[in-house]
Amino acid sequence: MIIQSEKMVQPPQPLFAGIDVGAEELILLIRKNGTSHQPQKFANTPADRTRLLKKLVNLPGIVVCLEATGVYHFDLSIALHDAGVALMVVNPKSSHNFAKVLMKNSKTDAVDADTLAQYAERMDFVAWTRPSDEKIALRSFARRIDALTRQKAAAKNQLHALDASKETPKAVLRDVNLSITQLEKRMEGLSKEARALIGKHPDLERAFHLLTSIKGIAQTSAIALMGELLLLPPGLSHREWVKFAGLDPRAFDSGKSVHKKTRLSKAGNRHIRSALYMPALSAKQHDPHVKAYFQHLVDNGKQPLQAVCAVMRKLLHAIHGMLKQDKPFDNARFYAIPA
Repeated sequence: MIIQSEKMVQPPQPLFAGIDVGAEELILLIRKNGTSHQPQKFANTPADRTRLLKKLVNLPGIVVCLEATGVYHFDLSIALHDAGVALMVVNPKSSHNFAKVLMKNSKTDAVDADTLAQYAERMDFVAWTRPSDEKIALRSFARRIDALTRQKAAAKNQLHALDASKETPKAVLRDVNLSITQLEKRMEGLSKEARALIGKHPDLERAFHLLTSIKGIAQTSAIALMGELLLLPPGLSHREWVKFAGLDPRAFDSGKSVHKKTRLSKAGNRHIRSALYMPALSAKQHDPHVKAYFQHLVDNGKQPLQAVCAVMRKLLHAIHGMLKQDKPFDNARFYAIPA
């Protein structure tokens, strides 16, 4: 008697994809069974992002990895997440270091996409957490206000230079002054819109009041900080926040001969550092405990700028605890003034 054996059903092979995200182009590379397929190009437009999404949705079990590249990756990340695609969004520094481990000598969009696909294949999967729509909108407000603030600073510097010359026509000076006035009005309008958005959501309103309980953090700074900090992955420690901000100190020591000064890594989100700088300067002037902490650092050999960076880092620690424990700022816990 011959017994027919049933055919063994092979489980589907895992698929991994890396997407190199550019301002105008998306490069998709898929890996299967440890082999990289040919890269595919898509325009970074709504129509082509939809085409890319349909392709990935039709590949069940695929894990997609891309870098957090400013604003360009965001729409694609949201679309992939909402379609149920397993998604990892990694810090560019992590993928850069991973490429070094792979000893990749070339750097092209296709090579970067392959690096991301291998990252998804070899590293533990950490799912991207989708921020709420209102938090994404708040970040857009914050970054636009910051961009206009920089334009205003540049215009003021230009005005100062032009005003120093007797040869500058008055019409030119009027035009630069008009530009500054218009920028201020636009910033004020966006701030009002952002504040109205915050007022519609109790969790945002609470975070706003907690942040503004710190001397040195007014409305604009609170909007800027909320726009960045509330989009960080949940569950991070205060030390991980510091790394995300690039405020962690980085030592340069090798053997007996290389001993450089410890500096900030600056490998994280520059917008967080920018949003913390003015509050740190203001807090060290107006809060006695922050001022005492700053002076303590200077008295112990820190340069003033180093001490300001330390205040920024400690303020970030404090904000992390405030938002986690839902408690206002306690300057006595920030630094106890010696009796």
